[in-house]
Amino acid sequence: MQRLKILNTYYITHNVKSFLLEKPKDFEYTPGQSALISINLPGWEDQIRPFTFTSLQHWNHLEFIIKINEDHKGVTSQLGKLNAGAELLLHKVYGTIHYKGPGIFIAGGTGITPFIAIFRALFESGNLRNLALLYSNKTKDDIILHDELTKMLGPAYRNVFTQEGVIGFRERRIDRKFLIETIGDFSSRFYVCGPEIFTEEICDALISLGADPEFLII
Repeated sequence: MQRLKILNTYYITHNVKSFLLEKPKDFEYTPGQSALISINLPGWEDQIRPFTFTSLQHWNHLEFIIKINEDHKGVTSQLGKLNAGAELLLHKVYGTIHYKGPGIFIAGGTGITPFIAIFRALFESGNLRNLALLYSNKTKDDIILHDELTKMLGPAYRNVFTQEGVIGFRERRIDRKFLIETIGDFSSRFYVCGPEIFTEEICDALISLGADPEFLII
């Protein structure tokens, strides 16, 4: 277990907060990996949750982008109260989504976080080609790192909003009908990350449309 001191925190949307942390010497991880984290405060040390690294290996600090849920008074609510100087405890790093080559990325809400580090690494190395991102949120105010995603992906980045509620706005979901309209070829590799039901429904729809289960990375 390693103690990670918080260097800085700031909100990037109304309920999503970025944490910049001290990076231990010789610490290694890869884009798409996650860490099991708890808060170094009495009563919180054993409340362990998984969060995804959004920083890159060569950076001199670690970054996590975390949705703060004030309703449940749980770990993320407590994280929302933390500022520079507080400490987190890193229990374990483990593999989650690994980049296996070009494909279509489908994210729901904070499901974008494993993809952020992958996109950042590919963008830096000049290999961000033959990729597309479909990103679902309730409203445009919920988008995480919109400007950076636009800069990295350009026209290969598309937003879908489920609750925008603006006159003339068509609310959409990433469902089977949307996938048929948006993706012509289902022989591609697909990366899917989001809430459990979102991931299940999309994977079922992709397979029913001819996607190879071996080419689904979730």
